This record gives sequence, C-alpha cells and structure tokens, in this order.
Amino acid sequence: MAAVHCNFLCLFLMILSLTPLSHSISESEALLQFKASMTNARALDSWRPDTPPCPPQGTPWVGLSCANEQVRTISLFNMGLAGKIDTKPLEQLQGLRFIIMANNSFTGPIPEFNRLAALKAFYISSNKFSGEIPSDYFANMKSLKKLWLANNDFSGKIPESLTQLPILRELRLENNRFSGPIPQLKQQSLVDLDLSNNKLEGEIPEPLLKFNATAFKNNTGVCSKKLGIKCTAPTPGNSNDANDPSDVMNPPGTPNSQSPPPEDDRSSPQAKWVVLGIVIILLTLTILFKAKRTDDKFSRTTKENSDEVVQVHIPSTKEKNLSSPSRNKNGGSANYSRRVGSSRGKTVNDIVMVNDEKGVFGLSDLMKAAAEVLGNGGLGSAYKAMMANGVSVVVKRLREMNQITKDTFDAEMRRLGALKHKNILTPLAYHFRKDEKLIVSEFVSRGSLLYLLHGDRGAAHSELNWPTRLKIIQEVARGMGYLHSEFPSYELPHGNLKSSNVLLNSNYEPLLSDYAMYPLLNKTPTVQNMFAFKSPESVLHHQVSPKSDVYCLGILILEILTGKFPSQYLNHQKGGTDVVQWVQTAVSERRVSELIDPEIAGASAASLEQMEKLLHIGDACTESDQGKRLDMKEAIRRIEEIQV
Repeated sequence: MAAVHCNFLCLFLMILSLTPLSHSISESEALLQFKASMTNARALDSWRPDTPPCPPQGTPWVGLSCANEQVRTISLFNMGLAGKIDTKPLEQLQGLRFIIMANNSFTGPIPEFNRLAALKAFYISSNKFSGEIPSDYFANMKSLKKLWLANNDFSGKIPESLTQLPILRELRLENNRFSGPIPQLKQQSLVDLDLSNNKLEGEIPEPLLKFNATAFKNNTGVCSKKLGIKCTAPTPGNSNDANDPSDVMNPPGTPNSQSPPPEDDRSSPQAKWVVLGIVIILLTLTILFKAKRTDDKFSRTTKENSDEVVQVHIPSTKEKNLSSPSRNKNGGSANYSRRVGSSRGKTVNDIVMVNDEKGVFGLSDLMKAAAEVLGNGGLGSAYKAMMANGVSVVVKRLREMNQITKDTFDAEMRRLGALKHKNILTPLAYHFRKDEKLIVSEFVSRGSLLYLLHGDRGAAHSELNWPTRLKIIQEVARGMGYLHSEFPSYELPHGNLKSSNVLLNSNYEPLLSDYAMYPLLNKTPTVQNMFAFKSPESVLHHQVSPKSDVYCLGILILEILTGKFPSQYLNHQKGGTDVVQWVQTAVSERRVSELIDPEIAGASAASLEQMEKLLHIGDACTESDQGKRLDMKEAIRRIEEIQV
C-alpha cells in the first residue's frame, strides 16, 4: 500500500508542479513567448508585458485584432520576420481563428499550426518553409476554410488529410515542389484552387475539373482530357526524390516517446522515495522561480514605462525633457490647443501644422504619446500615436529624401494640407530635418481595404457586400478625379493607388492616402516602390503618366470584384493572382461570371449584370497599350453609370 500511495502522491505533485508552467499563462505571456521564437521582430516592439494585447478601451497590439478582449487574428504580413515559429504558446489564445504570416522569411518545416484545431484560416505564403507535410497534418482542423502555402519550398505528397476538411474554401499550394497524385478533394465548398508550378502527376480528380486548367499548369505529369492537358512522362529519377525516408521530419516540438525507466527504478522502493524527493524539490524550485519571475516582471515594467516616450522612434534634440508631459494651468498639454483656423502653418516644437482641424500639437506631444508600429510600406515606416486628448494619428517616416530642400517640402505639404475632399486623407502636419521627414495624418478607424478584403473575413468582411463594394469603387474614383483636377501638371497625380492605401472609416467610406508624392521622390530609388511603376509602360519603357494611375485604379476594381489578392502588388509578382491576365482570359472566353467573388456572387441577376459591366471597366483600365487604355475622366464616367 505504501508503494501505491507513493505513486499517487508523486503523480499529484507532478501535476501541481507542471500545470502552472503549461496551462496558466495569460494571452500576453503566450504572445511574448510566440514573439521570442522569431528573429528580426522589431516590428513587434509594441508587444510589451506592461500592456494588454486586447485592451477593453484603446488599441490592440500591432498585428492583432480582437473580439471580446480576446485575440481573434494575428496578422503579421510583410514584417520582415524570420526564424522558426513556435505555435505552442498560441494554444492559450482561445479566441484565435486567423493567422496571416505571409511574405516574411520564415524557414524550416511547416509550423505546428495543427495544434490550433479551431483555426479558420492561415496564410504562410511567400516564406522559405520546406520539407514534407505529414499526411495526417490537417486531420483535426475541421474548421479550416482557407489555407495558403504558396511560394515556399514544400515537397513530398500533398497531405491526404486535406480531403477531410468539410468546409475548405480556398487552397493555394502553387510554386512549391509537391509531387505524386492530386488528392480526391470532393468538397463542394472549394471555390479557389491553385496547384500550379509543382511536380504533381496523374489524372486530375473528377471533382476538381470544375477549375480552369491554369490551376494545374506546369505540373508535367498531370493530365486531363476534359481540360485539354496531355500527360507527359516524368523525368526519370525525379518522381521519387521526395519519398526518401531520410527527408521525412516530425514537426518541431513533437515530444519524443519516453524511454522506460531503468529496472532498478521499477523494483526498488527506496528509489520511489528518491523520486518523491526530487519532485518536491522541483516543485519548490518552480514556486521560487515563478515568484522571482513576478518580481523581475515588475522591475522590467518600471523600466519600460520610463522608456515608453521613445517608442515612436522620432529623434529630437529635446528627448531628455520628455519623460513626462508638460501641463498648463488647466491640466492640459502645454503644446496642445484647439485653435481651429488660427494656427495653420504655425510651427510648434518643430512640427509645422498644415491642417489644424484636429487641433495643434508639437513634436513633444508625439514623443509622449503611446505609440505602436503599424508596419513598413514602400515609401517608409508608419507608427500610430494616441495623443493626450484622445485623437489618434499616424506618423509616417519618409525614406531617402535628403536632397529635398525645406522650402520645396514645405510648399508641397501646404498644398496637400489645403485639399478638401471627403475621399482624400489630408495631412495634418509635418516635421522637416535634412535626415528626417515626417508626415502626420489622422488615424482611420477600420484600417485598409487590403486587410478587410484579404485578412479576417469575419463580421467586418461580411459587410463588404455588393452595394458597399460599389460605393467604395465609386468614391475612390471620385477621389482620383479630384486629385487629377488639382494636380493636372503632375505625371502621377496619385502614383501609389492600391488597396493598402485605401483607408475605410466607420461608414466604409474610402479615404485615399500616400498620394501626390512623386515630385518629392522622383530622384530617389524609393520612387520605384510606388505602385504606378508596376504599370506596363513603366516596366517596359520606363515611362509613367496620368494613365498609370488609371492602371492602378483598374487593378483595384478587379481586386474588389474578384476578392483575389493581386500578384501585381508583390515584388516579381510571386504570389497572389495575376488579376489582369485572369480577367483578360475569362473575358475573351466569355466566362466573366466565374470571376466574381463568391462572397457577392449570390446577388440578383440585375446586380450580377452590373458587376460584369464593372469588370469590363476594370479590364479597360488595365489595357497594356496606353493608347487603348481609358483616361481617368472616361473611367470615372463609366463607373458612375453602374447602379446597385
């Protein structure tokens, strides 16, 4: 009996000692452990233990969206992250449903996202993942709707467990090294499939013949009479290279099976008391360690709070005096006032106000504001700052503009600050130094159209119905018309129109940002990051014109109507969908109805007719021959004719 009693006691103590380490961590601790597994994570500097990831009032950590104070989406798209992702801490996030980590530099086998059985979607395209994916990897992910693994280096067979996902809608595996047959994917829910540019073989399964042949292109061993794809015998020696047992790897973090205890441990009662003593010691050390960690946490919190004022990373000659906000006798910030109409053009602590509709503030106000990194765009990095009066602003640092004189910069900023249009995001202020140029504008509540279209397709996305999408397109067109009338002499009145630069307010009204920057950038390498430089005339002839803006508008129209992420947005067009080629092919083959995003394809016949008209306008705006491409006025006229 003593031996049996000891066994139960040992088990009980082990549970006590291990449970706090594996099951009691908060969402904040879980996310910080997750962050610690990554390298080059400066974009996540705002993830700090002294702030909650999902505050009841305020802004979540960068890259997170929340519901009921729980993390729902982790969106770390294009943040320069690397390393090997540890997904185990994410098991603590009970509300997590969406993970977006595409366009980074992660390596190694596929992370253990299958630990997260409640996931509805994860996007890890355009990284450097490699190796085989276990056949049963997706067996427990019954809620998965969207899976994007494109543009990596995965090999071996496509996991058979994909056939067990009952509501799978999107499967993107293109540009990998998958080999072997295509699984029998019979889900009626599957509406988006791309298996192109792999090493697949055999007959295309009957349920997948509803997809266009482009979904299977550049797989030399794949064939289908119905799709007109002839089978080609695979090159000897290539078909089995992915089946080498030495290449099969367990996912990182898979526990090894425990070896049986030595024979002495199983037969000696004294050994059991030794085990009991060790467990008690471990329990004591665990308690002491957690207590010390709590003390350390408070110490770190105190230190980090004192450094919070530099989170915006804005250099200033007055940093030593910014540890606490200066106050006036009424309790407000000494540098902040509400003198609407009286302070435009005024310099306040190195900040020049060009639009005082949100009040007047200085550089020190920005330095003292709670801030977070929003990400790095083509023209520079952006930060969100919460001002003392509750107004949120975005601070954008512009790159490579040292050759611009202050007078030139000032003239352009004042001109932009004077713009008045409901669909134009007007800058509020700027800061100029030879090696540092900042533009401050108001933060827009719903964020970018890019995220709503391709990120968390939850409640917000469900509101992107046909009337809302048409309203967005028409108001974007009106904003573009205004810019073209205000800057008629500019080669690029906007120059950088894309869905990430279309911001939506609480009423889904679009505001255009990052416009009219070409005069400030035209002699710098950064100018090539403007989306207008992806137009055919720029790529082929190194020329741009106002019609390059029309091309950008056309891409946006096609993106909104198809729901596809355009490959045109990415470097070398690796990833996403070539919406121009796809639409042109469908139009020539009279298959326009197949292009409509399934989320809005259930509209009335009359609405579908209007959608098809708008698709033809998008097609005409992306015509590669500038002479045949619509001009902006004609494009706007046609867009305005479309009715709900």
